[in-house]
Amino acid sequence: MTSHILKYKGRFSFEAGGYVDGLEVAYHTSPEPYIAGDKRKVIWLCHALTASSDAEGQWWPKLVGPGKLIDTDKYFVICGNMLGSAYGSSGPSSLNPATGKPYFFDFPKVTVRDIVNALDLVRKSLGISKIDFLIGTSIGGFQALEWCVKNPELMERAAFIATGARVTPWITGFEESQRLALEADPTFRECKDLNGGKEALKCARIIAMLSYRCEKGYNIKQKEKGDDTMFADRAASYVRYQGNKFVTDFDAYSYYYLSYSVDSNNLGRGRGGVKEALKMIKAESTVAAIDSDLLFPPAEMKSLAEGINGAAFHIIHSNFGHDGFMVETQQLSELLQPLMP
Repeated sequence: MTSHILKYKGRFSFEAGGYVDGLEVAYHTSPEPYIAGDKRKVIWLCHALTASSDAEGQWWPKLVGPGKLIDTDKYFVICGNMLGSAYGSSGPSSLNPATGKPYFFDFPKVTVRDIVNALDLVRKSLGISKIDFLIGTSIGGFQALEWCVKNPELMERAAFIATGARVTPWITGFEESQRLALEADPTFRECKDLNGGKEALKCARIIAMLSYRCEKGYNIKQKEKGDDTMFADRAASYVRYQGNKFVTDFDAYSYYYLSYSVDSNNLGRGRGGVKEALKMIKAESTVAAIDSDLLFPPAEMKSLAEGINGAAFHIIHSNFGHDGFMVETQQLSELLQPLMP
């Protein structure tokens, strides 16, 4: 996929207050540009919390690309990076033109609706008047649901995978535990540079990563090699590795802001509640749960599907919890294949 950045010339106002002039939104598309009158079907992907907009290169390489299920030669495939992310869109790690330094905590708080409004700016800039297939995974599903309610006539078909219409106390508990880890690092609030809170970010990432997995798969993958181990270390070294790996690409400030965007997820806010909001969706919808997902259990996702008129409900079997949406590509391919435009 080809990378781009939308540089918005107007003033972008945020739902919780504040604004940014010169907002930037990073996004990736099929190599061939979209032009007026383009006959290709549009497939829009909404990514998970700390992913980038490079679906082909980073998080769905087996499903996205030339000749693959989500064929970047056949379709116009696009994925926009969330506001607040460390992967190119405006956020707390972006330079504040007023100071020449990162915004840090001067950046406005970001909600799911802000993210969707920014994605819609990208859509309009490209002249896309119809999205043939919208696919949202995890927090990307928050965006997809919001977009389908905000602009129901825009979407022809949608798939909501391992996601929800309103943040649960269980998820908020995980988010707050990660924020507390960041706050425990004195360098985090010093705001000297983007290395602030780096050690704490490793801890926060590990907390999140454990919530993305489940006991069965984790015990299989991280089992000690020998029977005479005195102090188990395999799982410990694995999480240390993952924490160290993550902080090479991400910063604590972006992570902090994205965690609050998770807590903002409430599809029914100002719409009479979630049930009423779901009735506004007109897209032909598919809802897919992962049977071992600790964050979005199948029972909750079945309720989500029942609230959307005519929605189909599927369960993906996985030993890898919430991360199954990235791992179980064969099952996902079988699920999505009949839905491709």
